[in-house]
Amino acid sequence: MKKTLTLALMLASFVSGSAVAAQKPVRLASDFTYPPFNYKDESGTPKGFDIEIADALCEEAKLKCEWVSQSWDGLIPSLLARKSDVIMASMRITEERKQRVLFTDKYYQTPARFVAGVGAGVAIDEQSLSGKRIGVQLGTIHDRYVTDKFGDVANIRRYNGQNEVYLDLQSGRLDAVFGNSDQLALAFLDKEQGKGFEFVGEAVTDPAYIGEGTALAMRKNDKALAEKFNQAIATIRANGTYDKIAAKYFGFDIYGE
Repeated sequence: MKKTLTLALMLASFVSGSAVAAQKPVRLASDFTYPPFNYKDESGTPKGFDIEIADALCEEAKLKCEWVSQSWDGLIPSLLARKSDVIMASMRITEERKQRVLFTDKYYQTPARFVAGVGAGVAIDEQSLSGKRIGVQLGTIHDRYVTDKFGDVANIRRYNGQNEVYLDLQSGRLDAVFGNSDQLALAFLDKEQGKGFEFVGEAVTDPAYIGEGTALAMRKNDKALAEKFNQAIATIRANGTYDKIAAKYFGFDIYGE
């Protein structure tokens, strides 16, 4: 009798604990330095394309989600240390990152480009970039690309946030910057501070660097959670929710091929 009661109490405790665990929010991590994809407004509220897509995905998947802030270079370490559950920060799918995290299906895909001053005569080759100061966001695929391609000849300067890159380009402390082409256009070139600057060179689409698209990332054993997000991505793409959100930010197909 006592054994039966003890077993019943243990079972009840387990069920209760499981219910509490199921109610725990999914913690979405971003660095919030990448408008119009992810940033915070003056009140500190998360805003941007990534944010709205994530909200739509969480609603579709019936997940309670909350946002946590983390520097870009700390996103994967914090995820693996269980300080967050999902990275939602315009992170590209690359072979190197796939060794550490599990990616969902992509939710957008764009090339990368260089920006320099109009008439600055900057060409994208080793001779032209020799001694030039190139700005990139620390720990990104853009950092890796310019380091591999031009690190031996150029002065690579790395920043914690993309806005810092733009400030130093404007002030003349940089000769060129390299980043996501759409973010460069929407957050810099199309704005007042971007006047006097332009894209230089060809778009970079090499999947070895640019990756297979942009996706949510999580720990490798969270396959069930990844599948929930994959199903939600497919649903919002099919029911028009994705297009409605994208139309607020872009005048082109951000999803890509």
